[in-house]
Amino acid sequence: MISPKGASPIASNNPKARLPLVLASESPRRLALLAQAGIVPAAVRGASLDETPRKNEPPRRYAARLALEKALAVQAAWTAGPAMFLAADTVVTCGARILPKAESDADVRACLKLLSGRRHQVLTAVALLVPDEPPRQRLVMTRVQFCRLTDSGIEAYAQTREGEGKAGGYAIQGRAETFVQAINGSYSNVVGLPLAQTVRLLAGCGFANL
Repeated sequence: MISPKGASPIASNNPKARLPLVLASESPRRLALLAQAGIVPAAVRGASLDETPRKNEPPRRYAARLALEKALAVQAAWTAGPAMFLAADTVVTCGARILPKAESDADVRACLKLLSGRRHQVLTAVALLVPDEPPRQRLVMTRVQFCRLTDSGIEAYAQTREGEGKAGGYAIQGRAETFVQAINGSYSNVVGLPLAQTVRLLAGCGFANL
């Protein structure tokens, strides 16, 4: 559990802007991306959920559902008074197939073999909960084209363990960036949080658009 100190600069003309922001994710990548925009949550909390896709659940609906469930779970456990809750979920898809969050080097190998030489999509859903308002959500898609990967290159990457715990078995901000032949859309979305869209979402609640 991480509890950063400090708060983002916020607009003073909106009473809800004085509410603390809680990041409902323990992803260091999402925390770093927010910091890049000058936004430092008052607290960071993770949510432990069953992330198994439902039968015939489309990738977009799956990502949006998980982001909202994460925000709601952290909100339900929060006891420190009114706050805003920001959550996100990133899904990698190849065709209609949702790739797993790699749990082992074998998962990383399987994902990279599937993605080798192919175009895939990265979807990130963002959910924001504000007291006395309906949930606010955004969903952003980025298309990524991988070059053709060799078996030795896949094995070398799997051995770094960099892809473990990552959707699709790779981290674009690390060594896997060398796999990318082309990208169409938000780079930060592939890292785990579409920064421009998230900042605009927060700005709509009174946070300064830095």
